[in-house]
Amino acid sequence: MIRAIIFDIGNVLLKFDFNIAIRKLAPLCNVTPNQKLLAPIEEIKTAYESGQIGREEFLDKAIALLGYRGSRESFVAAWEDIFEENTPMIELVEQLHERYPLYLLSNTSDIHMDYILGKYPAFQRFRDAVYSYKVKCFKPDRAIYEVAIRQFGINPAETVFIDDLPANVESARTLGFHAIAYNFRDHGALLNTLNGLGVC
Repeated sequence: MIRAIIFDIGNVLLKFDFNIAIRKLAPLCNVTPNQKLLAPIEEIKTAYESGQIGREEFLDKAIALLGYRGSRESFVAAWEDIFEENTPMIELVEQLHERYPLYLLSNTSDIHMDYILGKYPAFQRFRDAVYSYKVKCFKPDRAIYEVAIRQFGINPAETVFIDDLPANVESARTLGFHAIAYNFRDHGALLNTLNGLGVC
């Protein structure tokens, strides 16, 4: 029997596209037209989301590496505004939250979570959350799932975990979760799988 459901955020609850930020930032950065804007900062982005560095250090390093000439506030505004609500999934959350405890498990940053929690009311439906930047580990590392098991007080064998990345799903399965690979272009496949588990 399923007793709890854990959701990833990016490309599950919310679609996201860093190209939205790139289009806003690029004109004020020292990059060539064919250069990938994220490439110079990929390492510090990962360090930030895994809690190895904080917000201010991330911003200092990102702005310096990119040669960004705009304001710090404008950089943050571009960086955070990359999301779009995945309506079918939000509707599912609204259907499920009174029947199951819902949780979040996401590789993310405080810039993004401050923005998301302020903008999307559906995130109030979740009882608790584990964010990579807070716990200093990162999916698909087994350690972050173990943190979630302890913090949420759940049994993986009675818990659904939904994520868009196959590596994250496989890691969850090794710990006994009913892990589902989600593609927002085929929401019906998720509903069919949940129905098979007696959830929908």
